[in-house]
Amino acid sequence: MKIYTKTGDDGTTALYGGTRVPKHNLRIDSYGTIDELNSHLGLVRDQQIDQNSHNSILQIQDKLFTVGAILATPPEKALLKNGKKRLAISLITPEDLQFLEDEIDKMNNELAPMTHFILPGGHQTVSFCHIARTICRRAERLACALHEIDPLESTTLQYLNRLSDYLFVLARKLSQDLQAKEIKWVPKKGS
Repeated sequence: MKIYTKTGDDGTTALYGGTRVPKHNLRIDSYGTIDELNSHLGLVRDQQIDQNSHNSILQIQDKLFTVGAILATPPEKALLKNGKKRLAISLITPEDLQFLEDEIDKMNNELAPMTHFILPGGHQTVSFCHIARTICRRAERLACALHEIDPLESTTLQYLNRLSDYLFVLARKLSQDLQAKEIKWVPKKGS
C-alpha cells in the first residue's frame, strides 16, 4: 500500500464512502481529533502503569478507531435507501459504555473522595493523561457540532463523554499509584 496518493494535494480528502471534502471540513476535524486523542492514549499506555489500565487503554484505542470510522462516514453513504447498512462500520454499543463505567467505578472505589477541583499535573504520566482528557473533551465538542448538522448515534456522543470521565479518574488513580500529590484548586476570595 502506497502511503502517498497525491489526491489530497488540492486541499481535499475522501470520507469513508468516497465523498471528497475540504480538509478543514468539520467531519475531518472531528475524526482528526479522535486520531490525536488515540495517539496521546498511546503515550499514556507507554508509561509505567498497571496492567489493567494498560489493557483498558488498548481496548479504548480500538474503540476510538470505530468512533473515527463513524465520524468519517457521511450519513448518505452509511445506509441504503431501505435503511440497511451500505458500508461495514461498527457502532459504539451500550456494552462499550458499560465497560467505561465499570472501569470508572473500580478506580473510584480505590480513591479518596473529591472535595475540590484538582490542578492537572504532579507527575509526567498524570499530565499525559490530563492532556488526553482535554483532547477527548475537544473531540466531544466537535462531534456534538457535527451531530447538529448530521445526526450521530447517541452512543457515539455518550462514549466520548464517558471517556473523558474515565480519563479524569484514571489521572487520579495514576496520581495515587505514582504517589504524586494532587493539588486542590481552592478559589481565592475577592478583596
